[in-house]
Amino acid sequence: MSRHVLRTLALPALALLAGTVPSFAIDVMKSVDVAAPPAKVWATIGDFCGIGQWHPAIEKCVLSMDGGKSLRTLSLKGGGTIVESQTARDDKKMDYTYAIVSGPLPVTDYSSTIAVMPKGAGSTVTWKGSFKAKGAPDAVATDAITGIYDSGLKAIADKSK
Repeated sequence: MSRHVLRTLALPALALLAGTVPSFAIDVMKSVDVAAPPAKVWATIGDFCGIGQWHPAIEKCVLSMDGGKSLRTLSLKGGGTIVESQTARDDKKMDYTYAIVSGPLPVTDYSSTIAVMPKGAGSTVTWKGSFKAKGAPDAVATDAITGIYDSGLKAIADKSK
């Protein structure tokens, strides 16, 4: 075959492959220092469905079980519902991990951990997540998750004073 024919066949094949390349995970990590001891902060945020009491975007949280896993259904103040599954929990370390099962956020393959650690006479709360953008550019997905973390962490700091 001539080089021209090979090039003609190779370019569409490369274009097809480029469209099937998996997207890379996006990682977001935010933290806030809180002027309260870790046990007090964990008492505020450690309950998996307690997010309904401290996150400003959550209207209410309903806890349920599915095959031995805790699920929380979050009703959002602006409308919409997010269902999340708790995938790991360590009360001694004061952290839990969860995944989004369904919801309106522009993300997929979302897993997140929220943790409380001692810092001096107070605490540091860290919220980190990993996800892929879904139906939106990476920057839009990152901004959505960053906004959730920032507003939640601010509320935790304010509530724990």
